[in-house]
Amino acid sequence: MSVVALTTRPARSGRPDRAVPPRPRTAPTVTITLDLGAGPLTPGLARLAELLDELAASGEAVVGPDEQRAARTVLDLRRAATAPPPPAGGGVRILTGTRRVRLGDTEITLTRIEYDLLLFLAEHPRRVFTRLQLLANVWGYEHAVARTVDVHVRRLRAKFGPDTPLVTTVYGVGYRLADDAAITVDRDA
Repeated sequence: MSVVALTTRPARSGRPDRAVPPRPRTAPTVTITLDLGAGPLTPGLARLAELLDELAASGEAVVGPDEQRAARTVLDLRRAATAPPPPAGGGVRILTGTRRVRLGDTEITLTRIEYDLLLFLAEHPRRVFTRLQLLANVWGYEHAVARTVDVHVRRLRAKFGPDTPLVTTVYGVGYRLADDAAITVDRDA
């Protein structure tokens, strides 16, 4: 693994009588390269890859499309290896290939946004998202009214009923996947 940190420095001239205009200031850049093809990840590298994925999802970092695809594949393999078995009662099963959602043996009809919201929360368990973060990551823009998220969460809860906990409200902050949500994401179906 290699880490390269680039910091900004003011431009200087060797002669005090020549003024050099200062360079525009930019934020420091950190480039992290992980060798993901060298076998199984150590727990530390797996956690680092997970943290980088969280930074990219929150908009605090930029990850190129090829790098994001490779990192997501590694994270999916890691999650599949450590994932608990599917719940005995059926639980919620998200079929990403066909964009369908099942509750036990029953198929639940969701709108595109409801499906994307549920999938996004299921892919980021135990993580709290503000309404603006959800608008940016699920809707793809931040120019809507933040309460739009509330409406879609309410509709998701209504479709699954009170017996199926899905989304927890973190008052004053936003939403996250419920701790006891029995959700499996099936990427093969």
